[in-house]
Amino acid sequence: MLFGSNRTYIYLDNAATTPLCDAAAEAMAPYMKAAPDGAFGNANSLHSIGREAFSELEDARVRVARALGAQRPDEIVFTSGATEADNAAIIGMALAERDRRRLRGNAALGRVVMSRIEHHAVLHSAAMLKRLGFEVDFVDNDASGHIGVEALERVMREDTVLVSIMAVNNEVGTVLDTAALAKTAHRHGALFHVDAVQALGKIPFDVGALGVDAASFSSHKVGGPQGVGIMYLKTRTPFVAYMTGGGQERGMRSGTQNIAGILGCAAAVEHAVALQPAFAERATKLRDSLYQELCSLPKVSATVRLESGEFAPHIVNVCVSGMESQTMILQLDLRGFCVSGGSACSSNSLDPSHVLSALGVKRNLAQGSLRISFGEITDEADVASFVEAFKEVVS
Repeated sequence: MLFGSNRTYIYLDNAATTPLCDAAAEAMAPYMKAAPDGAFGNANSLHSIGREAFSELEDARVRVARALGAQRPDEIVFTSGATEADNAAIIGMALAERDRRRLRGNAALGRVVMSRIEHHAVLHSAAMLKRLGFEVDFVDNDASGHIGVEALERVMREDTVLVSIMAVNNEVGTVLDTAALAKTAHRHGALFHVDAVQALGKIPFDVGALGVDAASFSSHKVGGPQGVGIMYLKTRTPFVAYMTGGGQERGMRSGTQNIAGILGCAAAVEHAVALQPAFAERATKLRDSLYQELCSLPKVSATVRLESGEFAPHIVNVCVSGMESQTMILQLDLRGFCVSGGSACSSNSLDPSHVLSALGVKRNLAQGSLRISFGEITDEADVASFVEAFKEVVS
């Protein structure tokens, strides 16, 4: 349980954000104190306080690289969040690869391929690429959100410079075969980026073993502070900096680094990766039990079929016929439960989720979708209490 606004809540919206974990809070503490006791150095200053901050920054970079499976610490770039990491990787790689090909005499229009079930941080990057002269095409997914190698093969062309397909869908939990999709992109000469926000700490994820060129991660999805993200960029991957200015992060992302946030992020990433196997085992049991309980009720159906492929352990998504997501969310909130209707970034929209539309869910049913997502502190009692409250709301 969590406390907020003088009320006790059972928090089941961990795919939107997670509570700060103890490890992150402890790592940030020295930089969160007021003067004269607090640490506050700018990691780009040459004096001793600045050098101390720089040392902390680089230690965090080494630890994150190790946790993610990167070969070198300088493959890790700290950003303001996964949205920036997605934008920077997709736009920066596409521009650089197109320029590289033009220098070699290939003047063909640059082309980018992505899926229809991506987070808006990726989809809206595509809109920007179109303004920059790129062609953007989409690879087909099945009714559960899976994308096969054959589907990607069908849309690959010689002028494709970049493929971006997420590792785990943030609304329904579909796990994509990142290694196979990256290999397919590379076989056609394209770079491969993966939005791995919902994968980190939930499924085994190693950027080196998967063979991706770039990946995006979020601190606050794994018990770290909000406002910090990570862009993994493999050594020698073509890239044009998205954020320019003072040349911080080796010129890959300018702007004074948020040392407190980065230290909290590094601690949270290490914590999440270390606990991943145990979390996945426990959360999978909660997921399967909750699906069984909810889908036994009239008017309730699972948005995806778990038997159709692999799904993340922490996300449950159901549709309730004849009800609207917003109504259910508010009614559950009054009963002390925090859930969402899909991506928190689109929670104010009355339109059905673009993900559910891409899965072929009918509009009237998609408007009654509900996402329940587990975190480190979620237990069986929380899930049982939620089921009883849910029955009250939908009866």
